[in-house]
Amino acid sequence: MSIIHKVILLFLVSCTLMLYVSNETNKLTQTTIEKLLKEKYIQVSDELFTYLSNNDAAAIEKKLAELNFQIVEDTKHYLAVSTTLYDYKTDLSSIKILKHEDNKYLLYMNYLDDDILVMDVSQNKIFQDKEFLNYMILADIMILTILSLIILKMIYPLKEISNSIKKFGEGNYASRINKQSNDEIGKLSKTFNSMALNIEELITSRQRLLRDVGHELKTPISKAKLAVEMLEENKYTKVLKKALSQIDEMTNELLYIEKLNANQHKFNFEKFNCETLISESLSKLFIEDETSVDVVIESNFDIYADLNYLSIALKNLIDNGLKYGVEKPVFILVKERKIFVKSRGEGLEKPLEFYCEDFTQGESSRSKSGYGLGLSLVKRVLQKHNFGFSCQYAEGLNTFIIEF
Repeated sequence: MSIIHKVILLFLVSCTLMLYVSNETNKLTQTTIEKLLKEKYIQVSDELFTYLSNNDAAAIEKKLAELNFQIVEDTKHYLAVSTTLYDYKTDLSSIKILKHEDNKYLLYMNYLDDDILVMDVSQNKIFQDKEFLNYMILADIMILTILSLIILKMIYPLKEISNSIKKFGEGNYASRINKQSNDEIGKLSKTFNSMALNIEELITSRQRLLRDVGHELKTPISKAKLAVEMLEENKYTKVLKKALSQIDEMTNELLYIEKLNANQHKFNFEKFNCETLISESLSKLFIEDETSVDVVIESNFDIYADLNYLSIALKNLIDNGLKYGVEKPVFILVKERKIFVKSRGEGLEKPLEFYCEDFTQGESSRSKSGYGLGLSLVKRVLQKHNFGFSCQYAEGLNTFIIEF
């Protein structure tokens, strides 16, 4: 979940909780007010009945003034539009506690033919305080809304920064952040742009160098190969041919690795099966003795990948088995969406990751041909495809596993 979505979610949760608390507080306050006024009205009614029974209007007005009560006119109207909360009757008298539609609480008293409707004036202050509390909660929600909008405005450029960094990581080294401000995000944008410019110049310079070196090497290597073919066959020409082939192979693998590292190569994804992949890999090896490789395909499943690069990776694994195995053949087994490349020999002296670094070889392979680039290229190709790569050793066999 993005930061923007988290802020919005937090805002919605906060508002929901605040509204819920406000609603529950209003209910509790209303219940408390009703309870207090009910008790107060019942107590006051006992005192007022004495004066009401004596029909002493002056004493009633004086007592109401002491209690901070006032007489409400138009008794019939209020009785008609109010809700009765409490009703108590005797043979001669009755009292009612009413709740008017404007949220005011009234006390109605009746004795024989005399009645009176009064109201506690102090309740106005209580309801004013309640309304003020509601306004404060509303103000809090508004402040929270404004604060959330300010935060969203501040962090929104992070989305642009994230997209720019993603493009840069995918190989678009010209990607920059168009954010001009003096805050921390603006400083971050300037720092990234400066870093991106330096990295772009370094990568461009390295790519140009490798491209030029590769191009310059290809021509003399091709000429040297052609010249060797014209020489009389002897042990020196064989050594020279082998050396030229190794230089050519190393140059190709270095260029492949550089393209993968720099994210400059766009994979050509297509659908093919394991049999096609193995055939393509073997064709790149130019194996003269077909018995040196034993292929068993138990399940010929489909793969969606770049056939050229994946065949190069599998070719390198087979080639390692042919170079470093103590005996032939190299076994290729296909089953359960996995390809196993097995060769007989000693187990790896160090973890597989060690051999996947550039120009890395085990001590036992120093005398063999190669430059420690094979597994490095295998690892990078499989990583780019999100395929698994592992190694096992059992019963004298090194088994490299590609998991699709």
